Amino acid sequence: MPDTADVPVDSIVALLEALVRTPSRAGIDPLGPVEQCMADWLAAHGLPARRLRGPGGEALGLYAEVQGARPGGRWTVLDATLDTAGFGDAATWHSAPTEPRIAEGWLYGRGSADSKGGATLFAHLLREFGRQPDRFAGRLGVLFDLDEHSGGFGGARAFFDHPHEGGPPPRPDGVIIGYPGMDRIVTGGRGFLRARIAVRGIAAHSGASRQRGLNAISRATALAQALDAAALPPVDPSFGLAPQLTLTGIQAGDGGYTQVPDLCELRVDLRLTPSFTDVQARALVQQAVAALDARRPDAPASAIEWAPGWPPYRVPDDDPMLAALREAGRAELGRTLPSAVVGPSNIGNYLHGLGVPALCGFGLHGENLHAADERIALASIEPVYRIYRDALQRLQRP
Repeated sequence: MPDTADVPVDSIVALLEALVRTPSRAGIDPLGPVEQCMADWLAAHGLPARRLRGPGGEALGLYAEVQGARPGGRWTVLDATLDTAGFGDAATWHSAPTEPRIAEGWLYGRGSADSKGGATLFAHLLREFGRQPDRFAGRLGVLFDLDEHSGGFGGARAFFDHPHEGGPPPRPDGVIIGYPGMDRIVTGGRGFLRARIAVRGIAAHSGASRQRGLNAISRATALAQALDAAALPPVDPSFGLAPQLTLTGIQAGDGGYTQVPDLCELRVDLRLTPSFTDVQARALVQQAVAALDARRPDAPASAIEWAPGWPPYRVPDDDPMLAALREAGRAELGRTLPSAVVGPSNIGNYLHGLGVPALCGFGLHGENLHAADERIALASIEPVYRIYRDALQRLQRP
């Protein structure tokens, strides 16, 4: 297998341009066309893909795989998303979001960094390994999710949650997610838990002098202040990040002026760490709500509706994927890539719950993710491709 300069940059850029030209905004665009674009490329290079479907037959993802000619070895899956964030205000872009523009060493377009660039690299890596199966052992797969930016991760769930060909649900030895960024390897993320809190009051006419009721907005405001001031554990040294509690919404009233509102809803986002677990987060919110209700026993009790979340996770320092990427990065860049845990949750949290280790970030140098003029640095294609190729050779060594 080539080990230095043979990086198919022109082919990578051409496929990336084709994917950027195909709009695939989560919840807005039909996703069949971008799925077809990638499936056609894979098929043209002898890599038939399995199409992942939802209950209604909707397109959720693609999976393709090559196998080494030598027995044994790991099963590694490379994961990237083909759906994207929205365009935002198109007037803030210097060119159309789906018009891939190359200027001053950058390729612009929605999804170029997050994460059609990663998907394009992974497709080419699969092609390269598939052409020389005698040089590696085990299995190498690519999983392209069409439902990531919605938060549903439907492609990953369609793959990992369901048996295939009569066997158990797939459980590879590891997954590497191609989120952008070549300055570090992301090894984990905070978890999350979310709650809707219905704070109740007593309705009344807003102009009444005697029966003033009990304003649910005022009560909810007091609860919001209590939650905002709640003491959370400090940074966990073994994890690197502190937990967070964020009030993300408040809603009350029917738009009129003459009624004291008797219901106000708060939305709360809690970010979890090993020192601030799901159990602890629920207890904190429940105690704050109980304290609020205790001050006005004449009011209807508040209610908490929990939205299920994910626990925090961190891949251990001795994980083979991390070691291989670090060694490959050192060989290519002349320095050791640091590892880090990130604040947002991602598919790695879901995979951790399945017992599948996942690195959730190493890829092309990108800028302006989810913003106008999203772009990737063309100069990052060669080193990132080489690092991945070297790391996979180390992982899939016969």
